[in-house]
Amino acid sequence: MRTATNPTRIAPLIVPAMAALLALAPASGMAQDGSGDPRLPEASRRLQQYIRIDTTNPPGNESEAVAFFADIFEREGIPYETVEPEPGRGSIWARLEGGSAPGIILLHHIDVVPADPRFWKHDPLSGTYENGYLNGRGALDTKGLGIMHLEAFLALARSGAPLERDVIFLATADEEAGGRLGVGWIVRNRPDWLEGVGMVLNEGGSGGVRGNRVVFSVEVTQKVPMWLRLNAVGPGGHGSSPSPRSAVLDLIEALERLRQDPFAPRIVPEVGDFFRDLAALHSGAGHLADPERLIAAPERLAALHRTNPTLHALTRNTCAVTRLNASSTINVVAPAAWAELDCRLLPDQAPRAFIHELRKRIAQPSISIEVLLSFTPAVSSTDTDLYRAIESVTARRFPGSTVIPAVTAGFTDSRFFRERGIVAYGFSPAVLTGADQGGVHGNNERISVQNVERGWRTMLDLLETIAVAPDRRRTGPSAFTPTAGGQD
Repeated sequence: MRTATNPTRIAPLIVPAMAALLALAPASGMAQDGSGDPRLPEASRRLQQYIRIDTTNPPGNESEAVAFFADIFEREGIPYETVEPEPGRGSIWARLEGGSAPGIILLHHIDVVPADPRFWKHDPLSGTYENGYLNGRGALDTKGLGIMHLEAFLALARSGAPLERDVIFLATADEEAGGRLGVGWIVRNRPDWLEGVGMVLNEGGSGGVRGNRVVFSVEVTQKVPMWLRLNAVGPGGHGSSPSPRSAVLDLIEALERLRQDPFAPRIVPEVGDFFRDLAALHSGAGHLADPERLIAAPERLAALHRTNPTLHALTRNTCAVTRLNASSTINVVAPAAWAELDCRLLPDQAPRAFIHELRKRIAQPSISIEVLLSFTPAVSSTDTDLYRAIESVTARRFPGSTVIPAVTAGFTDSRFFRERGIVAYGFSPAVLTGADQGGVHGNNERISVQNVERGWRTMLDLLETIAVAPDRRRTGPSAFTPTAGGQD
């Protein structure tokens, strides 16, 4: 089964060959010997190597990381397959076969968002180890989680324990750009990879410390992305003699109307539950205890927007202006201009109704709305064996900890599975500080070695709980001290 597959050809030897080349010569962005820092434990050393593989999207280059994983699976004797929908845009799937219970997928994405080295303390592709932390793009989103999955997957394979369900490792391309060449391609073209699967563990939730208690959020639903382009047309001409109207002016006025008149706030049930859970767990979150009262007071909602934009985003539909384009020359009034909006809709929002409302708000006939990306909302129930296993394992590993279902403003590849009726949770065993969470898509992204090492062990405990018969499990894993970050 150790094959590499793309939609136009089958080449069984390509990934092993790539892995061999990777071992013989330094890849772009890799350490000269590719071995990682010898001071680090194996899992953290692997993460350092993984960070050093440049999978910035665009262009992605995920196939280089696929070779990294393929080499590991070759050495471990674990069957795997790969796909490459476009050159360089690879994903990899490996399976430990089990019994008839619905299978579980450990999912993470290989690609990372761009990083500007000018604003980082360390080179974003260096994987620098300093003061107990590994630094680099993808440390949290989601190469760190991927290595936790990998090490738990390998340990489960080495244990030889009979499994009650299939356990699948899946590392995919293109999540940061919407997943068209990753999970989106897989569900359309390789449904056999998902055969018998009933649950997915993915990114989207993690732990944090509230006082002396660790609180784990498990993402069960998310705001729905809708990426739009507003296309404006108008009279063009010379910059020395502008007309009263133009495409650019119409576009600016429309965007200002959206800024001045945000979408009405409302609390959907999942967000209401999330806010009330946060209020019960955090002494400084009392204002979240009554979400309806919160959104009814404009000054309180504005304060939430200033202090916690992420929570504020869960109270309404939002649109962020992210790209603008008009004339390519300073002295030409462009006859066409566009702006791109990253809109995120509440889980119960009908996309067509949202577009209709947006048109009314823009109120400008010269502007058309083009939908670039849109998804279907879906929610995963918490009444499952997997959710209960997360509660059980985190309680053992982090005594006194709490698990709460969460809603996220971002989107992940979990949506592809939820659309097909497969339970998908966003869960990471990492316990993060607020400062470290800010590295996701920001500067100086990092993860502590402590989080990597205890994270994969927690993930292994979870896999044994959900996939191994009770009488064949290991006994008594030690608990962890509830701290965030830092060294072992």
